[in-house]
This record gives sequence, structure tokens and C-alpha cells, in this order.
Amino acid sequence: MRVARFHAPGDIRIEDAPEPVAGPGELKIRVRNCSTCGTDAKIYKFGHHHIRPPRVMGHEIAGEVVDTGARVQVIAAIPCGSCHECRHGRQTVCPNQESMGYHYDGGFAEYLIVPAKVLAVQGVNAVPAGVGFAEASMAEPLACVLNGQSLARVGPGDDVVVMGAGPIGCLHARLARARGAARVFLVDVNAGRLAMAADLVRPDAAIDSDAVDQVLKLTGGRGADVVITAAASGAAQEQAVRMAARQGRISFFGGLPKDDPVIALDANLVHYRELTIVGANGSSPAHNAEALRLVAEGAVPVSDLITHRLPLSRVLDGIDLVSRGEAIKVTIEP
Repeated sequence: MRVARFHAPGDIRIEDAPEPVAGPGELKIRVRNCSTCGTDAKIYKFGHHHIRPPRVMGHEIAGEVVDTGARVQVIAAIPCGSCHECRHGRQTVCPNQESMGYHYDGGFAEYLIVPAKVLAVQGVNAVPAGVGFAEASMAEPLACVLNGQSLARVGPGDDVVVMGAGPIGCLHARLARARGAARVFLVDVNAGRLAMAADLVRPDAAIDSDAVDQVLKLTGGRGADVVITAAASGAAQEQAVRMAARQGRISFFGGLPKDDPVIALDANLVHYRELTIVGANGSSPAHNAEALRLVAEGAVPVSDLITHRLPLSRVLDGIDLVSRGEAIKVTIEP
């Protein structure tokens, strides 16, 4: 079969590999769609400390079970299921977490093996009727968004600011609507990508400069109830604190570069406005199942966010499109 393997930073190769064979307790999947994300672009450029090359990349996976033809979606982050955090319902912060496309070969391949430990934590979900494989592959990023908004308590009547107009930002905008947000404002410094995203998700305002001033103006000086930084930007995190309303919630959804993770935080704003700042790290198997349900019910449409569908041979083109911000969502069809 053909695979896309990471060998080193800047070195992903399309090459031949033996078709894998499932062992005891494992599942063999014919991959139909594996979507790309900003993490793939970062791995291509910098590598990742959890990846020991060569490794087949790709973690937003949907396909068919080879033996039965069942249509399934596979989780990316694999909690151990037995540690203190997992036993207390905090699987997203499992210290023993592993991942598809990192510790195990991923979905940029014609076939993959789902490890037994994925099945043990209910990490393979049936794709509902009427949901395509490409849409099902987007359940994984939507699951991460669902985790982030649950932690930030996005709810009815909220004014929500989403900083970052990539695929994650678009999913945040749509999920906030589904959770009853009164208004959603979308922010991005890339005016072209902002316009493309705004045309799809229709925010109440699209902001490409002076974000703090614009949000305060739009909210009558009050600020936003929830601010989500869906971008790897320290500046966005600093601005988020300044544009939050009293008792506002701030989600540091996008992680910062490891060599520049420190921001300037006005602690008095947090103190006197009684702000809540929460992180968000991945998703649980339950989040993935819930995300698939939201897609199937049409509560969070995703098909129009898929702007590019490419064959496996063009996976590097897909990663390049993501890196340059010229696409919303790119899916690979092996």
C-alpha cells in the first residue's frame, strides 16, 4: 500500500509499505478520509518529541472496517483508562496518553491498524447514516472544540469572541451558535483567511485589526463573556484578557511555541474582574462520540468547511495549504 511517512523535519515521503495485518484485539481499517490540521504542519516543520521516525502521520481518521464494511471514526488521543485522572473522568489530561499518528501509524495510508487499547476505551465510533467519511473525519477536531467550550462554559446568551479563523476557529464559531451564544465575533490578522471563513460561518462581526477596541465597541464597553484563542499566539492570549467582560471566561485553546510560551498577564484584571482562564488539551472518546452526533444532527455543519479534497500523493500540497492559511479544511482521500 501507499503511505505518507515522516522521516525527519522537512522530510515526509510518499512510499510503499506492506499492507498491515491486525493482531489479537486489533482492528484493520480501510482509510477513506484523513484530514489535515495545523499540528501536521508543525510536525512537518519541527518534528515532535512523541514521534520516533519513520512514522505514518495523520490522526483525523474515518474509514471502513475491512472484515465487516462498518463505517467508523477513530479517536486520535488515546487515554490509558486506568490512571487516577482517567478513573475520575479526566481523560483529556491522562499522563499516559498516546496518539494515532504519533505513537502508532496514522491515517495517511490506505490501511491502518487500530490498536487494542483504542477499542478498550471505546475509541471507535460508528459513523451515523447520512454522514460522509470526510465529515466524520472532522469529528476529531470538533471533539477538541467541544472539550474547550465545555471547560469555558459557553452557553445561551453569551457574547463569544473566537480569535483565529482557521478550521478550529470556524468550528468554535459554529459550536458556540449551537450552544446558544447570542453573538459570535471572529478575529484574525490574516484578512484573506478571515474573509474566507466569515463567508462560511457568518459571524456577527469579522475583525482583522484593533481587536480589543473593536470588541469593546461592539459590546458597549462591557467586553465578551467568552474569549477563545484558537491560534498559537501569545499576543492573542494577552488581548483576550483585556477584552473579557466581568466574570468572563477565557479559553487558551491554542498552545504556544515551546520556545516562547510566556505571556504578559495583567493579574489585576483577572483579580478585579473575577476572570476565569482555562486551558484545553485535546478530547476524550466521549467527546468524539458527541461530536459525531452533532454533525449527524446538523447542529454543527462541517461539509462546507472542507475546502480541499486531495489524494494521498498530494498530502504535502495539503500541508502547504494549511501552513499558508489558504484553506479552511484539507482532507486526504487515500
